[in-house]
Amino acid sequence: MSKKKRFLLRLDPKLYETLERWSADELRSVNAQIEYLLTQAAHKAGRLKENKHNKRSQLPTQSKSTPEPEETPEDIPRPNSVQPPLLE
Repeated sequence: MSKKKRFLLRLDPKLYETLERWSADELRSVNAQIEYLLTQAAHKAGRLKENKHNKRSQLPTQSKSTPEPEETPEDIPRPNSVQPPLLE
């Protein structure tokens, strides 16, 4: 496992609080959240090439080309499904 570069990062307290909440929502540490966001931004900007030896540079990103489903799973009829009895 390769060593990671350490450096000091100074942030506005409000930005740090935002990152704390966001990272907690996604079950990451603040450090991991910052690394994830920077990796996504570098990929999007075309600055980070895929590296076969470093899996972290190949983080999945959400595809904007994937269309939203028109029907929700509840709307799709299921073959041989048993309908619950109607209550009167």
